[in-house]
Amino acid sequence: MTLRDDTVRRLQRLALDRQRAGRVPGVFAGVVRDGALLWHTGIGAARLEDPDVPPDEDHQFLIASNTKTFTAVMVMALRDEGRLSLEDTVDVHVPEVGHRGLTLRQCLAHVSGMQREPVGDVWEALVFPDRAQLVAEFDRAERVHRPHHLWHYSNLVYSMLGEVVARLDGREWQESLRARILEPLGMRRTTVGFDGRHADGYYLPPWTDVPVPQPAHDLRAMDPCGGLASTGSDLASWSAFVADPVPEVLSPDTVEEMCEPQAVIDREGWTTAMGLGFFLVRSGARTYVGHTGGMPGHITAVFTDRTARTGGIALTGSGTTPDITGFATSLADLVTERDPVPPEPWRPGSEVPQELAGLVGVWWSEGMEFRFSVRRGRLEARAASLPEDKPASRFEEVQPDVYRTVAGRERGELLRVTRDEQGLPTKLSWATYLCSREPYAFGEWL
Repeated sequence: MTLRDDTVRRLQRLALDRQRAGRVPGVFAGVVRDGALLWHTGIGAARLEDPDVPPDEDHQFLIASNTKTFTAVMVMALRDEGRLSLEDTVDVHVPEVGHRGLTLRQCLAHVSGMQREPVGDVWEALVFPDRAQLVAEFDRAERVHRPHHLWHYSNLVYSMLGEVVARLDGREWQESLRARILEPLGMRRTTVGFDGRHADGYYLPPWTDVPVPQPAHDLRAMDPCGGLASTGSDLASWSAFVADPVPEVLSPDTVEEMCEPQAVIDREGWTTAMGLGFFLVRSGARTYVGHTGGMPGHITAVFTDRTARTGGIALTGSGTTPDITGFATSLADLVTERDPVPPEPWRPGSEVPQELAGLVGVWWSEGMEFRFSVRRGRLEARAASLPEDKPASRFEEVQPDVYRTVAGRERGELLRVTRDEQGLPTKLSWATYLCSREPYAFGEWL
């Protein structure tokens, strides 16, 4: 797909405006669609020593807490393999630690209540624990909130999730990462810390325009919560995976599970929620799945609209870049609004299964009209009032005349069909609610 010229100009101007407003020495911005970078640009300098060389898609940036999405995917893969349960407590897999009752699900969703960082002033001293120290000092960490009381971000618990991955896989976390995610997705330029060509990071003082170089740091046992460096090209592959998961890495159903809200992040605006490892961000009618990352000298974000299969990437060589989430989502928004993905053409089905033929048409429940139809041989239902952009309910047969709702309204609930002596459907029971061919008040059918 090729973008319209005016869309490209608007993207370039959006990135330039963000670079100027944020006083960012070097910016890489990109939009992902169909598994690759659809558009990208570099503004400023990857290194101030080479002021005429802007960042490109192969320059590494520290992606910091974007790393958490990778750790979360590995935890979910272990769950799918039957090697852990999200309801397991951390001490099941790291038995020498305390804080009993701390579940892996709570850790993934930042609702454990545990303090933000490992014990000690790690971000002041810039000395980070190794694995033995992280585990040994975990009991000294404070549980600052009751579980599920509110969303409270914790690098500490994600570091412990990395320890769980390492113990269950019997290898270092980064080795599991390489085998489970990076190699299958071809992400060869994603590494723990910098490895090769990269953008330098800077601090921008508030009252001067002279950037202060920021060194990279070895996070050691905190690598699973924020230790990765990556490129625009590799992160395009990651965004593509989030939009259209590769079963070799993680089941599409499991990625969908990770994108279900577990807690509201901004309780005032209700525009950002937490899934299992992913931030869920609203932008108008769209929902983006992704994360941000901040390290000394680098602020980054990758967000993907799974419905439009369009992602925004914003990588910056500044530790003070404002609103990195808005930067990434605005890029994707612009493309979706001006160059949307063409809809799939309508295609006819080949047959209507005999057992479904008598179910089509209008049924009534709770005074509402529902329209049952067969599409591509599968039973669907839509409330007459349901907006067209909302998904229909879809059903899969469990046994004759019993169907499971697998999408849309009442997902997970059963639909049961009652037939007369001639085999014609007379009523439906959907999540135990009566569906009849004529509208009835409650109890009037009896």
